[in-house]
Amino acid sequence: MGRGKIEVKRIENNTSRQVTFSKRRSGLMKKTHELSVLCDAQIGLIVFSTKGKLTEYCTPPLCMKQIIDRYVKSKGIPIPDHNNRAGAIAYNDQMYKELARMKNETLNLQLSLQRYKGDDLSTVHFDELRELEHQLEQSVNKVRARKFQLLHEQLENLKRTEVLLEKENQEMYQWLMSNQIEKEAEMEAQQQQIAMTELKLVEQQPLMNQFPFFGEDLHLGNLPDHQLHTHTYRLQPTHPNLQDSTQIE
Repeated sequence: MGRGKIEVKRIENNTSRQVTFSKRRSGLMKKTHELSVLCDAQIGLIVFSTKGKLTEYCTPPLCMKQIIDRYVKSKGIPIPDHNNRAGAIAYNDQMYKELARMKNETLNLQLSLQRYKGDDLSTVHFDELRELEHQLEQSVNKVRARKFQLLHEQLENLKRTEVLLEKENQEMYQWLMSNQIEKEAEMEAQQQQIAMTELKLVEQQPLMNQFPFFGEDLHLGNLPDHQLHTHTYRLQPTHPNLQDSTQIE
């Protein structure tokens, strides 16, 4: 996203304002010199800081006085000749008229501002009030249109943010699921490996080792020799008299 529009207003902090002035003054002087050289323009630049320090630039080989004289001639501003009394009087009259005109314009602007605020409407005529109402309605329509535009832009930004968040959520869910599947596969492989190892161990053990005697793990090879000897037993008849009778016969 590009940088947002920076509101241009007075910097309240003195240090920040001085730093900004120094940086931008240098940039302005550089751009003025480049414009003068590249376009062969005659430029006169005058800058006064808040402390009254003067900074000026004039296209060489001209001087600032030549630039100002050219400006005065092009604007048609009369320059008083102090050696000619009549010229000085005419110049003063013109300055007084210009000052009176500026005062009238300032007064009209102040009255218009008061009317827009709804102050001091007792001397305003009906036609002026209707015109003022029409102007206020136009101003309100412009304000509403701008407000709706900003709301629409904010809504669009919120929608884009929602789409991005949903996309990130889906990616996170897929990543978690893939990790879970990999872990389950690893655990299953480990269990299979353990089962195969146990099966191999069982296959390698002798058959008798799989069936231990009760109480202790004894093997036939460990028994003493006198316990391995077999004994013959003679069956005795349950009726000895019968045996004797047969022998008598």
